[in-house]
Parts: sequence; C-alpha cells; structure tokens
Amino acid sequence: MRFILIDKVISFESGRQIKTVKGVSLAEEYLADHFPTFPVLPGVLLLQGLVESASWLVRLTQDFANSMILLEQARNVKYTSFLAPGAQIEYTVQAKTIEDNISSFVGFGVSQDQRIVEARFALRHFNLADQDPAMAAVDAQIIKALKERWRLIFQLGRRQSQQVV
Repeated sequence: MRFILIDKVISFESGRQIKTVKGVSLAEEYLADHFPTFPVLPGVLLLQGLVESASWLVRLTQDFANSMILLEQARNVKYTSFLAPGAQIEYTVQAKTIEDNISSFVGFGVSQDQRIVEARFALRHFNLADQDPAMAAVDAQIIKALKERWRLIFQLGRRQSQQVV
C-alpha cells in the first residue's frame, strides 16, 4: 500500500513554514485493520503527515534538489486525540533549520480546534545517485513525479481558497 497523507497545501513560506490539510475517508485501506469497530487514523500516520508536510517545505526551499527525504529522528511526539473518518486535520510545520542534507522542524496537527499531534523531528535528504551515479535517471524521474504532485496539491489548495473569497 502507498499512502499520501497530504491532500492540499494551504500556504507556505519558503524556508520557514508550511500549512497542509488531510481529510480522512472511510475508504482508506488501513482503516479496515485500525480498528475495525473504531476506525481511526493510526498515530504513526499522523506523524507521517507532519513529515510529508516538512518534506514539501524542504523541496520548495531547495528547488527539488533531492529525490529522497526521510525521517531521521522524531522527538517529543504527543498524541492527544483520535482522527476518525470524515474528519480533517490541518498540519502546521515550522523549519528550525534547512541545510543541504538534514533539516529540523517543529509541527502540530489540529482537528476541530483541538491539537491532536505535535512533534519535533529531523529529516535527511539526498539523491540516490550520491551513492550510485547510475541512479541519476531514477532521481530525475522521482523529482519529475514530485513536481507534478506538488502542482496538484498546491493548485487544489489555491482553488479552494479562491472560492472562499
């Protein structure tokens, strides 16, 4: 299974902050197992929403320089509630540092005016070709796909904010 935990980008400030949104649908595969009689978004996927949000901030700040962005460390992760189908979570992630190969962040997720997850975390970013130059073409394909996904999730957020005006 492949999970995409960001549906749209509400706002971003290169090198500083990003706000994103995820809506939870009962149709999402992992809810069948977590938990069948009380479906909720697993805590690890709440954290992954913060990681994905921060990853977009790194990509935008570094002009999509790296194909790979991975969680390096998570600290002080706190969960205060569940996120059930039909709910929406808004993630806010602030960069503490964004360097060439590693970055650090603080972030939180809010649903219905309640903070349900927060964490401090670090990401490691690199290209596959850093270890194997033959992988440069794969890096290029991944970056191209990420740029297309960015266009989709950012445009969706822009369209919806324009409708509110």
